[in-house]
Amino acid sequence: MSQEKLQSHTVQTTGHAWDGDLQEYNNPIPDWWLYAFYISVLAAVAYWFTYPAWPIGNGFTTGFDQITYVNDKGVTKTTHWNTRALLMHETNEAVAAQKPYFDKVAAMPFEQIAKNPELNSFVLSAGKQLFSDNCAACHQQGGGGKMDFAPNLTDDDWLYGGHYANIQQTITDGRHGYMPPFAEVLTDAQMTQLADYVLSLSHNAVNPESAKAGDVLFHSETAACYYCHGVDAKGRQAHGSANLTDSIWLWADVPDAKTIPLKEAAVKNVIRTGLNKGVMPSWKDRLSAEQIKLLTVYVHELGGGK
Repeated sequence: MSQEKLQSHTVQTTGHAWDGDLQEYNNPIPDWWLYAFYISVLAAVAYWFTYPAWPIGNGFTTGFDQITYVNDKGVTKTTHWNTRALLMHETNEAVAAQKPYFDKVAAMPFEQIAKNPELNSFVLSAGKQLFSDNCAACHQQGGGGKMDFAPNLTDDDWLYGGHYANIQQTITDGRHGYMPPFAEVLTDAQMTQLADYVLSLSHNAVNPESAKAGDVLFHSETAACYYCHGVDAKGRQAHGSANLTDSIWLWADVPDAKTIPLKEAAVKNVIRTGLNKGVMPSWKDRLSAEQIKLLTVYVHELGGGK
């Protein structure tokens, strides 16, 4: 760059020059950027005094900002700002906002809750959250259940009954299903006959002679299946025994078995080993009576029990 061109520039230089022609310009940052930097410094200082910031020995500066909340034991506490206290404070506010609705749910009969548009909307919203937090781990999101683990709550097929009172009792007290193993009671051939009879009740094309023999065995004192499942094999809700005639399967994965021998094997496995895993815990010590009642309505509205 020529000396004439350098001199024609109006930009201020720092006075530094190299080889005579190469000069260092002085281009200061914009004022607005500088002011923003100063403001950010002041904001940082204000933050240091307001919130926990600096470690000191085994502790730290707690700041001036405080939060008051009620803990899970009902004790009111005031402490310095921290994310846990903030969460509890916001939870308290959410509980206070929902309390009028929970009070209405508690005071209103089940049937009227479903017919009240305002409450029904609240039940669907709050119930979905309660279900997601407490029930979905087993019954899956949406209540579809999981084969060999937890029943489907949307198909109107209920082991212990789908009325409001039945569902409320199930959530409150929990359930523990049981079926004894028959490995030492029946021969393999007899278990095949029983499996064929059970499959025939759901219109599977099994050996008719084997199914007929299984029918006799089902209603005999040897297997005595009718004690729990009923003479008509439709189950007994007082015992939580399954309806074997509705093509709905929980413990034997018959739908995914593509051939009759595979279906027989799935049913025989349940007969052989029995069941002692249909356990649902009690929720009365974790959820309030109002929350259980709201969940009762929500589960009822999922599809079953209507």
